[in-house]
Amino acid sequence: MARGKVQMKRIENPVHRQVTFCKRRAGILKKAKELSVLCDAEIGVFIFSAHGKLFEYASKGDMQGLIDRYTKSTTGETPLHQETEYSAFQKDAIEEINMLKKEIESLQQVMRFMFGGGTGTMNVDELHVQEKHLEALIYHIRSTKMEAMFQEIETLKNKEGVLKAANSFLQQKMHERVEEMAADDFAALAASVQFPIF
Repeated sequence: MARGKVQMKRIENPVHRQVTFCKRRAGILKKAKELSVLCDAEIGVFIFSAHGKLFEYASKGDMQGLIDRYTKSTTGETPLHQETEYSAFQKDAIEEINMLKKEIESLQQVMRFMFGGGTGTMNVDELHVQEKHLEALIYHIRSTKMEAMFQEIETLKNKEGVLKAANSFLQQKMHERVEEMAADDFAALAASVQFPIF
């Protein structure tokens, strides 16, 4: 006979609750011991009953030794490889910060130069760097300007095509209207002129 799924809620009958506690406690301690033996792991288990009675299991040594080890591992005494990873991360962050500081300083010098201050205190190398920055800025401005001009030319070409089509359409209509008017005038003239009958 198969057992049904046990609902996870408090067992109301105190006798059944105590029996279940004893069985499950024994099962947990047995599993902890098996895990310790199979995997050579240090395991510590605390279990307090509903009446406050303590049950414990320490796989190697005593429970106090495991508690001390746990306390050391959680209070900041990190293993060597974690410290190495942290210092490498910190070194990368410091390098990036220094690079950004240099870039900010360079941009500030460009701003001072562009608005008329600070060029008198610059040496030849700094002026050369500023020249390169300005050349790059001019190149960017020119390329943006050329792109805008090409877009304007394309817009004008499109307008030219539309205007040519409209002009052709209007000329066609005008030609048709002139022909209609000429035909009407000829018909009126023909109606007004009487030819002699022979």
